Amino acid sequence: MDKATFVAHYGGVYEHSAWIAEACFGADLNAGALSAAMKQQVEDAGEAKQLTLLRAHPDLAGKLAVSGDLTSESTSEQAGAGLDQCTAEEFERFQALNTQYQAKFQFPFILAVKGYQRADILDVFEKRVHNAYANEFREALDQVHRIAYLRLCAIDEENP
Repeated sequence: MDKATFVAHYGGVYEHSAWIAEACFGADLNAGALSAAMKQQVEDAGEAKQLTLLRAHPDLAGKLAVSGDLTSESTSEQAGAGLDQCTAEEFERFQALNTQYQAKFQFPFILAVKGYQRADILDVFEKRVHNAYANEFREALDQVHRIAYLRLCAIDEENP
């Protein structure tokens, strides 16, 4: 496939960060190797670019979800965890945690939500908001890599 097709196909694996797919174009990689290559691009990018990547992610059950402005991948992932069905109390709690987390870390709370439900996510959120910056930065990057891996697996399932 040509570069434009490759980027169109894999550019959304990392949220709003097609530069990662662009950097991996041309390598003859299977899904596992492509996942590792993309992860390595992020790890080698440096803290400033990593922070930009983290900031490209939406808040969980946040304003973009309410307004319908999430990427299709994020919409599907959040709906799969039931975040589109929050009670008023849960939604309020998510908003308060999003605000607290953003104020402390300057990037959104990121969790690969597959396999979680709202209550589980809130429990994880409640714990992680108290982490030290360095620990949470690493955890957020690890979660971004997990999200990307799951998205890559979904693409492969759709296009065997």
